[in-house]
Amino acid sequence: MEHDFWHQRWANNQIGFHEPTANPLLIEHFAALALTKGSRVLLPLCGKTLDIAWLLNAGYQVVGVELSEVAVQQLFAEQGKTPRIDSLGATLKCYESGDLKVFVGDIFELSAERLGPVDAIYDRAALVALPPGMRPDYARHLTEISAHAPQLLISFDYEQSLLPGPPFSVPLDELTELYGAHYRLQQQVRQPLKGGLKGQCPADEVVWLLQPAG
Repeated sequence: MEHDFWHQRWANNQIGFHEPTANPLLIEHFAALALTKGSRVLLPLCGKTLDIAWLLNAGYQVVGVELSEVAVQQLFAEQGKTPRIDSLGATLKCYESGDLKVFVGDIFELSAERLGPVDAIYDRAALVALPPGMRPDYARHLTEISAHAPQLLISFDYEQSLLPGPPFSVPLDELTELYGAHYRLQQQVRQPLKGGLKGQCPADEVVWLLQPAG
């Protein structure tokens, strides 16, 4: 999607995608990553998700990337944190407080060096937010900057012709195309989305564990 699309959504508080609690699928399946406490977890396109608070409270470091500065400001305010804010050139900012660090800007502008090492990726709302033409570049970039870190990925699977995204349908054959060269894909659970997607069409939520191949 164009940057203006997301900036407008946050400016107008059109954030129906924002969940009022931590995602139950995160809580149920995060242990599959087998991380030790203190591990650093990357959340791409994180918004102000309450999944961040859950991860912090569970003893993990969190590094997020988010296009909307409004979302990041709200995130820190709602967490009761006063961040240090640094400008990183013309295209990125960094908000940081304690174990929470969020880069503000286009994820494609974020380098591996700037990101630093991460132990895992939790992708609940990034891949499914991107239209088909952007997903290959996103998957390639995420794989590169994270040094092939394992992922817990939540996707949707539904008949795309019934409803325009976002969130978009990303079925297994596409996931295999995007990640199969570098990861082994293991389905953790597939379940019908209660009430359908946006109440308009049937959809499955699918949790994937992506483990580095080789």
